Amino acid sequence: MKLAHIGIAVNDLDAALKDYESLGFRQHQRGFVEEQKVEVISMEVGESSIELIRPTAEGAVSKFLASKGEGIHHLAIKVDDIEKALVGAKAKGLRLIDERPRLGFGGNRIAFVHPSGMHGVLVELVEEPK
Repeated sequence: MKLAHIGIAVNDLDAALKDYESLGFRQHQRGFVEEQKVEVISMEVGESSIELIRPTAEGAVSKFLASKGEGIHHLAIKVDDIEKALVGAKAKGLRLIDERPRLGFGGNRIAFVHPSGMHGVLVELVEEPK
């Protein structure tokens, strides 16, 4: 497994991008994930990325921002076969938010593991398009 990205919840994408650019980061992709009600800016970091995420409507990210404020929202891990990864996680007793994969940013297939089983960290499983 490899780190796919770190998701950082922000209130203002352009302001956050400007701050990250001051450290040398550069925007790689920008887009929307309608199902998750977020706008995303991806910045490559080696073989992974940092994704700045801003809610576009009421949803999980807006609730996160309201309760915790800006900051690291999730860690995303690359998997070769997301269905197999979900079956394995469930067999090990992990609580899943998603029993089945859904469409994520960049055409990835994704699913989330609940933070209660991951020591308070939301973990996203990511299968990239082949």
